Amino acid sequence: MIREKTKPFHIQNEKIMNTPFANRDLSKQAPHSPRKRLAGFAIASRTIDKCRASVAGTLGQYHYDCPLDNSLFSFKGITADQFKTAVQASKDYEEVGIWLHANGALKTADEIKTWSDEMEASSLIKDPNKRDYFIENCHKLGLNPQMNSTFDWLEADDRESFRR
Repeated sequence: MIREKTKPFHIQNEKIMNTPFANRDLSKQAPHSPRKRLAGFAIASRTIDKCRASVAGTLGQYHYDCPLDNSLFSFKGITADQFKTAVQASKDYEEVGIWLHANGALKTADEIKTWSDEMEASSLIKDPNKRDYFIENCHKLGLNPQMNSTFDWLEADDRESFRR
């Protein structure tokens, strides 16, 4: 099978929706859920939202180029600055997804799915340096740190932050 060069292999047969960027003021609204996948990548939409808010000066309590963002950057072998340049040059989320596939370390659809699934299931309770922080913050949100993932905690924190 000959691969079409303009689109990553895993999206060649999919209809690509051109979703305009959401101009999110993260002091008033949470970024996308870390579970929302873009071109197969978990956290990519959230990272885009934080990147754009960083440039616009509307990050609120969030941080761009944080450890979560860096897990995506490390997986792809790119830097936060490279990602920011791509986001600024793109007109929608899908263009950034295509850029992610074309830049940094080339990853197969299976590698991306495995990484994204692992990210979604992971928990900071396994990190000795972040365990106490995670446990404390899970308890504040009514979550069981033994049962909930990092993504569960982030989503609950997002909801709580904008409930006030």
